[in-house]
Amino acid sequence: MEFSTSSLLVVCGLFFAVALLYASVGHGGASGYLAILSFFAIMPKTMSTTALILTLLVSALAFISFYRAGHFSAALAYPFLWASVPAAFLGGMIHVPTTTYALLLAGALCFAAFRLIIEFRPAPANTALKTPGLLVTLPIGAVIGLLSGIVGVGGGIFLSPLILLMRWAGPKKTSAISACFIFVNALAGLAGRFLRGNFEIGMLTPFLLAAFLGGMVGSHLGANFLSGRTLQRVLGVVLIIAAYKLIVVVL
Repeated sequence: MEFSTSSLLVVCGLFFAVALLYASVGHGGASGYLAILSFFAIMPKTMSTTALILTLLVSALAFISFYRAGHFSAALAYPFLWASVPAAFLGGMIHVPTTTYALLLAGALCFAAFRLIIEFRPAPANTALKTPGLLVTLPIGAVIGLLSGIVGVGGGIFLSPLILLMRWAGPKKTSAISACFIFVNALAGLAGRFLRGNFEIGMLTPFLLAAFLGGMVGSHLGANFLSGRTLQRVLGVVLIIAAYKLIVVVL
């Protein structure tokens, strides 16, 4: 993974922005990092490993901020994790052809874009929130975990809109749960990749620094202040462009 000095500065700036935006809603930013890396000639396993490492860092920062602000619900988070962790580990061990990986990633990017562009409105304050049972949380966690491990994302882009749409939690609690879910699944996915031999990183230190700074700022803003919808929609458009590029290349 080689970049010129100017390209490296641009990528680091984009990683900072992605980490800031995603951390503000309790996400790690994997789909954003993958979208940026997809514009360069980088091997899939290098892309996914790099994205998972950055996601691990940013989701940890987001979780700490939302947890300290009192938004985390262990009772709602753990039932999803019981099935998602082993599934993410298994997904990380699965090696998929480049074309299949590109199509899966394009689908994940489109879903992430939809999640960012479309605002899921929480239930009204006077509406009782529902509590999902294990027959619901276990299969959902397993499917999201497996896909997350294969593609190299934490899974929050799939879980958080579902929680909001099903009225299982409000926005802040959803962000805290997503951050925890993403961190644990990213860790499991990395472990699976390492054991399977799919673990490969290139230039990482500048990206870690950029993601760390963006994650620090974004998680603080998201846990304590309102996040901006316009910037998230712009990021959603970027993800759609990246997904289109991937599809054009492999077809």
